[in-house]
Amino acid sequence: MEKVCAVIVTFNRKNLLRECLQAVFSQTRLPDHVLVVDNASTDGSREMIKQEFPDVEVLTLPENQGSAGGFHEGIKRAYEEGYDWIWVMDDDTVPTHSALKALLQGKECLEQRSIPCDAIGSKVVWTDGRLHPMNRPWFTSPTGVKGCSTRKVALISFASIMIHRTAVARKGFPRKEFFIWNDDWEYFLRFDNVFYTDNSIVIHKTKVLYTANYSNERYYYQARNRLWILRTKDLPLPWRIVLFLHFVGEAAVYLTRQGKRGWQTILRGLKDGLKPLPW
Repeated sequence: MEKVCAVIVTFNRKNLLRECLQAVFSQTRLPDHVLVVDNASTDGSREMIKQEFPDVEVLTLPENQGSAGGFHEGIKRAYEEGYDWIWVMDDDTVPTHSALKALLQGKECLEQRSIPCDAIGSKVVWTDGRLHPMNRPWFTSPTGVKGCSTRKVALISFASIMIHRTAVARKGFPRKEFFIWNDDWEYFLRFDNVFYTDNSIVIHKTKVLYTANYSNERYYYQARNRLWILRTKDLPLPWRIVLFLHFVGEAAVYLTRQGKRGWQTILRGLKDGLKPLPW
């Protein structure tokens, strides 16, 4: 049987992390191993894990490397430890009881039809049950795979997705230079066969529902990192156009709320995004 390692990235959100871990250990199909990547938390998260979840492996980073650095290191560790599937999620993700089982069933259904699967992600909802717009996948097909409740996607988030080790071997790890935001989109744009199943459901307990609602400092990364993606050498032209227009529309909403400060943040991000790519 293929072995699954759950990888959770955290930073100073002890209570949310506890809820996430409780949900992971309540799965109808338990992961074979759980790894928490701690971005140098100072809120007692490591002590909480040691006391309440002694079977969890903790990888403590020397400084906060953001979600991008955390997923880079977590996927790398799980890959080096030999796990077949790496189920990644944020520390504010709460998987429903059958989330992992449904991901495995989805990939098995694809395998039975000789359809290769590099990764398969969950349906992500907010705390009120609505589809979470920040984690909505971008489908490449208007219909799903018959009999599998799966659809192929191009863009999907790290909120809850299971990645096969062979895809990691071919495509490498997330780029830690992103720090936060767009690291997942850039990563999965490298992949060939990424799927989504709405049979696997997780709750993503973000503070806000839309990226444009975040503060100026965080939105800097949205501007810089989106430009980095648009400058990626192998990105097909249609995706350049779509991702550019998506950013323009989202930035317009952000600017109506932030005004002059918003302009300063976006221009600073775009300026840094025009510097030589850091990889």
